[in-house]
Amino acid sequence: MTTATHEETLGFQTEVKQLLHLMIHSLYSNREIFLRELISNAADACDKLRYQALDNDALYEGDSELRIEIEHDPKANTVTIRDNGIGMSRDEVISNLGTIARSGTAEFLKQLSGEQQKDARLIGQFGVGFYSGFIVADEVTVRTRRADLPHDAGVEWRSKGEGEFTIADIERAARGTEIVLHLKKDAKEFADDYRLKGLVRKYSDHIEVPVRMPTVDKDDDGNETHGWETVNEATALWARPKSEISDEEYKAFYKHVAHDFSDPLAWSHNKVEGKLEYTSLLYVPGRAPFDLYERDGARGLKLYVQRVFIMDDAEQFLPLYLRFIKGVIDTKDLSLNVSRELLQQDPQVEKLKSALTKRALDMLKKLAKDQEAYQTFWNTFGAVLKEGPGEDHANRDKIAGLLRFSTTHTDSSTQDQSLADYVSRMKEGQEKIYYIVADGFNAAKHSPHLEIFRKKGIEVLLLSDRIDEWLMSHLTEFDGKTFVDVAKGELDLGDIENEEEKKAQEETAKAKESLVKRVKEALGDHVQDVKVTHRLTDSPACVVLPEHEMGFQMRRIMEAAGQPLPEVKPILELNPDHALVSRLETAEGEGFTDLSRVLLDQAIIAEGGHLEDPADYVKRLNALLTA
Repeated sequence: MTTATHEETLGFQTEVKQLLHLMIHSLYSNREIFLRELISNAADACDKLRYQALDNDALYEGDSELRIEIEHDPKANTVTIRDNGIGMSRDEVISNLGTIARSGTAEFLKQLSGEQQKDARLIGQFGVGFYSGFIVADEVTVRTRRADLPHDAGVEWRSKGEGEFTIADIERAARGTEIVLHLKKDAKEFADDYRLKGLVRKYSDHIEVPVRMPTVDKDDDGNETHGWETVNEATALWARPKSEISDEEYKAFYKHVAHDFSDPLAWSHNKVEGKLEYTSLLYVPGRAPFDLYERDGARGLKLYVQRVFIMDDAEQFLPLYLRFIKGVIDTKDLSLNVSRELLQQDPQVEKLKSALTKRALDMLKKLAKDQEAYQTFWNTFGAVLKEGPGEDHANRDKIAGLLRFSTTHTDSSTQDQSLADYVSRMKEGQEKIYYIVADGFNAAKHSPHLEIFRKKGIEVLLLSDRIDEWLMSHLTEFDGKTFVDVAKGELDLGDIENEEEKKAQEETAKAKESLVKRVKEALGDHVQDVKVTHRLTDSPACVVLPEHEMGFQMRRIMEAAGQPLPEVKPILELNPDHALVSRLETAEGEGFTDLSRVLLDQAIIAEGGHLEDPADYVKRLNALLTA
């Protein structure tokens, strides 16, 4: 009998209380996942012991046969899951079982709505690890001892999930962890041999550590023999031939690796031999983790060296813009005792990173053939993939082919048009890919800069994500066609405009020289220059930035971040055929100045810009309206 000493009762972290309350009181439609989560945790504990024992064989304590055992007691209505992995110390028990350490969990809790069924589905998708035991149990007992500690350093943890837990020191001969679930009355189905074996084979067949359950055999005389039966396949799934692995097995392994309840969108399984030897199994998730945009969020692959687990979240093998990729890499080209510091210095890592990046991009290219599935991917991870051209020059062309945009071809805010689609629709004589960047889709769609392009039937990319201007500063060409921002520099439509049109534009500019000079004098240092434009058909004026200047969107983002920026004066371009410009020609004195300033301010507003003195603009506009 276990004797407990140094017992104390502690309170859960606030987030844990919320999570436990939801699990205990919500109607849970996938409650069976508790076993998958607890087996995954036990397998991780065994992996960690195997790795640490590379440098200290004494951690095995004479028992190097790692295993997970599941027992049930229908009379007591309990299920017990135990492992002989690394185990936990008292401090680790408090840290791991009393708080939620996983990055993004607090953000996840903010998403909860208070609708029980909806929130329960969210919990299942998030993957709650140890806490999933409370889905089926009204009390959980954990007994554990870390492998490098003496027998009297065992720890017992108990809780009913009601806001607090009790922890005590115990004598424990066995290393590792034992979890006893005291099942709820409506969860008795899980205290059943057949039910438990079915769940192990359904969710955890791929776990490399043997998952065992007790067996009882009777001989001809009725004598019972007690033993253990390995229930799962107990082989590394990635090490098996692809031809022997079903889609369901691939999906189940993804859920183990990613701690995700939903299926992946795609996967790529490859074994490479030669100068560089490795096996990789990469997945594209169907949904984004809550910490996708947290720079310190967990990311990377599970690293194995010759099937020996080395580390979780090995981020050195994929670039940051592919941080959503999950999976496993197993290689012979690294030493077994490799550390994160050594990984950063190993030249083999760069070779593996290059190879895996190519694998991941090829997987996305293949996924793109399924338009519906790829649209799901793009809606979820598109903004992250847009980081690629600036980070990965070697694969810039591949990434460009995977990008999707909104365009004037569909006038839809859905980003579903590829650059290849755009190029295939280019007009005869068109040599450039035109785009516009704005703060929102509607601002881009209704920009005055698009007027001439609509008139000529030229397609324009409509960019409105915060990262888009940064993206375009690194994406200079595609399929031999250069990119042009329609809101910067001189407008040149090339061979799309004939010589007659160009001659007419020159004559108009010459005829309006006097007006342009007067407007420039009236606006003074508010503008860099004033010109007559042919890019407008409906609007009286627009503002244009010099070709190599930072755009309006990026300037606003930088200013919001507190970054000092040099002042850039816009170029005001006037539509010579507009009634307001005609009125400007006949205006005099203060009325001329007011109308010039109003046209400039309206053009800035149309670009999503902010006026330095809005009240002055209103005053001038009212004066013109009442004149």
